[in-house]
Amino acid sequence: MIIVADSGGTNTEWRSVDEGGQVRQARTAGMNPSSCDERDIRSAVSQAMSLLNPEGEHVGCIYFYGAGLLTTASVAPIDAALKQWCPSAIVDFRSDLIAAARALFGDGEGIVAIMGTGSNSCLYSNGKIAHNYRPGGYILGDEGSAASLGKAFMSDVVKSLTPISVYTLFRKEYDLPYQNIVEDVYHKPGAAAFLGSFAPFILKNVDEPTGYFRSLVEGCIDAFMKSALSRYKSAEDCVMKVGVVGSFGCACEDYVRKIGERYGLEFVKFLKSPIDELVKYHGI
Repeated sequence: MIIVADSGGTNTEWRSVDEGGQVRQARTAGMNPSSCDERDIRSAVSQAMSLLNPEGEHVGCIYFYGAGLLTTASVAPIDAALKQWCPSAIVDFRSDLIAAARALFGDGEGIVAIMGTGSNSCLYSNGKIAHNYRPGGYILGDEGSAASLGKAFMSDVVKSLTPISVYTLFRKEYDLPYQNIVEDVYHKPGAAAFLGSFAPFILKNVDEPTGYFRSLVEGCIDAFMKSALSRYKSAEDCVMKVGVVGSFGCACEDYVRKIGERYGLEFVKFLKSPIDELVKYHGI
C-alpha cells in the first residue's frame, strides 16, 4: 500500500492505494507542527489510518506533504506518529509548496500560489523551486490567505472601525466578546485557523451596500500580488502563467483573475486541494 497526504493549516487530505488499485480517502485536522501539539498529530494520524488501512495491510511508502515542515525537528512528531502505524514504511516528507507545484505543473514550470488558511508562493521550473519569497506566517505576512483576511477584519471589529451595518451582520452571526477573541488569537493553538474561519462569512456578505467587505477582499489579494506573485515576473515583462491551490483562492477566483491582470499575471489553473493530482503525479 502507498499513502499520500497533504496537510494544511486547517485540514489534512489523505489517499491510500493498495496493490489491487483500491483507493481510500480520509480527511483529518491539519498537522502544521508550528501550531499543533504532538497529541493532536497522533490523533489525526490514528483517525486517518483507521480509514485508510482498516485491514492493517503492509504500507511500503508514505508521501507526506505539509505546511510548517521547516526542520528535522518539525518533521519528527509526524514521523513518529506515522511510524507507530507503519513501522517499516519509507516516509518522504515534502513541503506544501512542493505539493502545490507538482499538482499544478508536474515537473514543468510556472508561478505557484497557495491561497488557503495561509499563503505561500514560488517560481517553479523543471520540477524544482527556483525562487521563493518567504510568506512570513499569519503574523508577519500570509497576504492573500483566509487568515490574513480574517485578521484584517477582526482588527477592525475589536477597534470598532467597521461600518455599523457590518458590525450588526457580524453580531447576528457570532457571539464573540472581546475577551474570547483575544483568548483564541493569543492563548489557544490554531490562531491562524480561527482567523481564517471568518473568511466564508466575509465572502458570503461581500456585496453588502457599504462596500467594506469587497474592499477588504480586494486589498488582501492585491497585497499578495504586490508582495509576492508580481515579483516573479521576468525581465521581459511578459505575461506569466500562475496556478492557485487552496479553497480560499478558489472562492476568490474572480477577484484573483481581475487583480492579477493589473500585474500582467495570467491565472491558468485553480485547485481546491492538490491531493488527487499528487496521486496521479506519483503514478499510483
